[in-house]
Amino acid sequence: MYKIVRKKELNPTVVQMEILAPLVAAKAKPGQFIILRVSADGERIPLTVAGTNPMEGTVKIIFQLVGATTKYLGLKKEGEFIEDFVGPLGRATHTEGIKKVCIVGGGVGCAIAMPVAEEFHRLGASVTSIIGFRDKNLVILEDEFKACSDNLILMTDDGSYGRHGNVTVPLKELLDGGEKFDMIITIGPLIMMKFVTLTAKPYGVPVTASMNPVMIDGTGMCGGCRLTLNRDGEKITKFACVDGPEFNAYEIDFDEAMSRGRMYADFERHAHDAACNLFKNA
Repeated sequence: MYKIVRKKELNPTVVQMEILAPLVAAKAKPGQFIILRVSADGERIPLTVAGTNPMEGTVKIIFQLVGATTKYLGLKKEGEFIEDFVGPLGRATHTEGIKKVCIVGGGVGCAIAMPVAEEFHRLGASVTSIIGFRDKNLVILEDEFKACSDNLILMTDDGSYGRHGNVTVPLKELLDGGEKFDMIITIGPLIMMKFVTLTAKPYGVPVTASMNPVMIDGTGMCGGCRLTLNRDGEKITKFACVDGPEFNAYEIDFDEAMSRGRMYADFERHAHDAACNLFKNA
């Protein structure tokens, strides 16, 4: 059992928790993830490590209340426990030799992007962060990004906060203006990461995308998180849980990944509705 040490609502649909898990906290690095179960009969869900405090033995997770399991997790209070908390899993973000990086995050994906930006800042790299949200009510982690970014650009789709527009607008402006990044790292909705990649491609800047498909076991055995990469004219199958979650964005078949994600839409909708009805009748 793993204790919830702290809990904080970042916006109406996004919750941050710090979980007491000393062994995970001692080894987890930016870019890696954990798999948890809220209860013994619950489903396994992957969540990215949003920060660690090895001295305290805690691991920070940030999640959106979108399905039955995240809603159950969101009902947990400080001092209560969850059943399982396994990790760290996946490969850590590659940082070696990168002196100037642009981090592009969207929505709750900013929870994954933030520790990556913090790590590059800690290593002395120049960090430009571009973060985007639908509206001002959904903005999260602005202060944290300010603290670790040399240049922070915040966008909202409706213009209610920061700049009006999506994240590709300032990215293209920076690249057109002659900015030379060693790497662009994009984390967020698949459609956003696809267009960040297309925006950067004419400039020849390397782009890494953090993928978050459906995962079950976190060991590559279930095959649920498989991705198709197009490498040198050959299609290659990789698994986000063990080979990723970060990949060369130019190789990713984003259209296939989006199509696979839509396969679970009806199931997720039914699970969400069932959870909402259960909470209403509780």
